[in-house]
Amino acid sequence: MRILIVEDEPTLQSQLAQSAREAGYAVDVAGNGVDGHFQGDTEPYDAVILDLGLPQMDGVTVLRKWRAAGRTMPVLILTARDGWHEKVAGIDAGADDYLTKPFHMEELLARLRALIRRAGGHASSELACGPLTIDLRNSRATVDGQALTLTSHEYRVLAYLMHHRDEVISRADLVEHIYAQDFDRDSNTVEVFIARLRKKLPPGLIETVRGLGYRLATPK
Repeated sequence: MRILIVEDEPTLQSQLAQSAREAGYAVDVAGNGVDGHFQGDTEPYDAVILDLGLPQMDGVTVLRKWRAAGRTMPVLILTARDGWHEKVAGIDAGADDYLTKPFHMEELLARLRALIRRAGGHASSELACGPLTIDLRNSRATVDGQALTLTSHEYRVLAYLMHHRDEVISRADLVEHIYAQDFDRDSNTVEVFIARLRKKLPPGLIETVRGLGYRLATPK
């Protein structure tokens, strides 16, 4: 899953990005509203963390522009302790949730997981497909209760397919959602990750839909 963090304070931006990467996300960052708006308007993100007190273009304006343009990704806004009016403006502009600074990183990650789950129609932090289960809280996958050993990119591919279970996902979609913007993207590596996952999963769980992509299919 790929997220965008729009935060102008360098230390907090770095902490947010590091924590999100450790939680298994591909992460892009922006340090002002203009750059953040452009990235959110032109790249496909599974969620955005958006500070409202941004230079060049404030967060509420960024969010309003995204929503007016039909951008529907979940957005978690960050507000100052006394910025209740910002919370109201942010929610009215189309935010899905908010956190007040300072906050605990564990709470932010929990809210982020919840936003992405709800966007995919999932109620639980554990996603299941037959014998396969992913615990989103711990970035852990198991088959029949036995833990799988996955690389970070293998986990991202599997998590994205699990969030979109029974849907056909193109190779291009996978590339866009498992790599950060500054990563050297090679679409051929997706095939490598799929091949590795197939060796670790029960036969037939990941289907190839010829000419279209891949599908994580619920066993019948």
